[in-house]
Amino acid sequence: MKPIAAVNNFVVKFANVNGSGSASANTLFAKSILRMGVPVSPRNIFPSNIQGLPTWYEVRVSESGWLGRRGGVDLMVAMNPQTWEKDVAEVEAGGYLFYDSTKPLPKSKFREDLTVIGMPLMEICNATYADPRQRQLFKNIIYVGALSTLLDIDAAEVEKLIGEQYKGKEKLLEPNVKALHMGRDYAKDHLPAIALRVKRSDRVGNRIFLEGNNAAALGCVYGGATVAAWYPITPSSSMAEAFGKHCRKYRSDPDTGKARYAIVQAEDELASIGMVIGAAWNGARAFTCTSGPGISLMQEFLGLAYFAEIPAVVFDVQRAGPSTGMPTRTQQSDILSCAYASHGDTKHVLLFPEDPKEGFEMAAQAFDVADRLQTPVFVLLDLDIGMNERLCEPLQWDDARRYDRGKVLSFADLEAGKRFGRYLDVDADGITWRTYPGTHPKRGSFFTRGTSRDRYARYTEEGSAYVDNMQRLLKKFETSKDYTPKPVLHKSARGSRFGAIYFGSTAPAMDEALALLEDESMPIDALRVRSFPFHDEVLDFVASHEHVFVVEQNRDGQLRTLLVAEAMLPAEKLTPVLHYDGTPITARFIHKEIAQRLAAFNVAPLKRTATGE
Repeated sequence: MKPIAAVNNFVVKFANVNGSGSASANTLFAKSILRMGVPVSPRNIFPSNIQGLPTWYEVRVSESGWLGRRGGVDLMVAMNPQTWEKDVAEVEAGGYLFYDSTKPLPKSKFREDLTVIGMPLMEICNATYADPRQRQLFKNIIYVGALSTLLDIDAAEVEKLIGEQYKGKEKLLEPNVKALHMGRDYAKDHLPAIALRVKRSDRVGNRIFLEGNNAAALGCVYGGATVAAWYPITPSSSMAEAFGKHCRKYRSDPDTGKARYAIVQAEDELASIGMVIGAAWNGARAFTCTSGPGISLMQEFLGLAYFAEIPAVVFDVQRAGPSTGMPTRTQQSDILSCAYASHGDTKHVLLFPEDPKEGFEMAAQAFDVADRLQTPVFVLLDLDIGMNERLCEPLQWDDARRYDRGKVLSFADLEAGKRFGRYLDVDADGITWRTYPGTHPKRGSFFTRGTSRDRYARYTEEGSAYVDNMQRLLKKFETSKDYTPKPVLHKSARGSRFGAIYFGSTAPAMDEALALLEDESMPIDALRVRSFPFHDEVLDFVASHEHVFVVEQNRDGQLRTLLVAEAMLPAEKLTPVLHYDGTPITARFIHKEIAQRLAAFNVAPLKRTATGE
């Protein structure tokens, strides 16, 4: 088998043990390639325990700029005996297997179609370090050094990153650099050359490397949020922590150091959304961040906010469910639970960012939408976006932008005698006027209730008043389309009778899958949905194609369910393409699933049709 040869276009996967300190070393590897101007997309696939279980770190190297998972591995760094068979099986034919050869392994443990690279890492560490913990930690840096030689990664870039990582901790700097060069020197003297290579390039441009939760937290600051209430839950906790960090920098009085924000770790998720609703009712911009189990616990208060019409922003960093599910695995499986959160007839606005940049933008936008509509707004991230660093365009903000606080009556409005009914729709858009507590000493007060009421917030169980209110809420839901992001159309160069709809973190793998289909003369059009309720463009897209694939990362086709139920699209035109094993979807998976279905529809590649072959 001829070894795989590639420059700036391959996948490296590290198989480690959780708690071994490998994550920082693997990140160092990915960032060193990025510093050479070559786009990378790393993904950390880790268990929900603290120590001992398998963990993987996958690095996609792509000068073409593909940022989704490709599928398959070209170089496996196998450091975990527990997962050896699975890890070896994942390597592409002609690929490379790098492992710790301190303990000899029988020939049966290897594949004949792989290039095996053994390095006695533990033997080297045992001979160099007396402390067991140092042996483990420096083992990781040593294999990064060896890989940097094998792949021709510039050592100066790795050294620079180590210097940045241990800035202010000079005692750790020198031994890490020494371990790096121990690995490099051993590889130069003892390891065979391989045909994978990193070559310095300029394809990164001005893009930044950013984690989605961090970007969304910064978006909250720029969006005017001053209150956050949360309860720790994977994978959203880092968002609350990042918000605190950004607030300490940007929301503290420069003279006194006094905080101009409030961050509360509540006793549970129900309490956290209750605090958000209370703060928002009082005029603050407030949010909570959670994951699927937290959404389940927040249902009662979410119904209150919807019915009493109080703005609130909820960030759901989705993970695999149901129940505890797989806490550290990614999915897009909370769509329905968020869209219809609470009992009774509710419909909530959902936003679907595709990457950290849109996480930042939609985070800020969510507060405007929530205030304008006086309702909860959900921003649906997921673990793949939230906890992985991703290359994205620089974040931008227009300093001239002003917050949209919606229909709020001022003291002057009330003093002038402007007519006020808390649930009175005077503009025929379903959105009523509200007041902040204490705006006027005599006018503009109302009773905030979760029970049925009339247009002036007076309690009533009269059926006609209830129906009037519920119909107005539907009208407001329809109005929300004026304030939410529209879908993005990707039209194939030659046009197609077939289309695909997708959203969120599926985007980078979908982009590559579309290119693969185009290359094989099976082009399809695609539409990335960015919000719910669906804009008319979604209906038009489905109507203009014979068949549409709906690509999503859950078992039950939740986006497709919404398209059928809410957009009243014909179910027979929508074919689900579903990926839900907890790992991020790959371009190969999407390509294979759609290509097979096109074949079932008797669709021949355009090249064949044109030549008559």
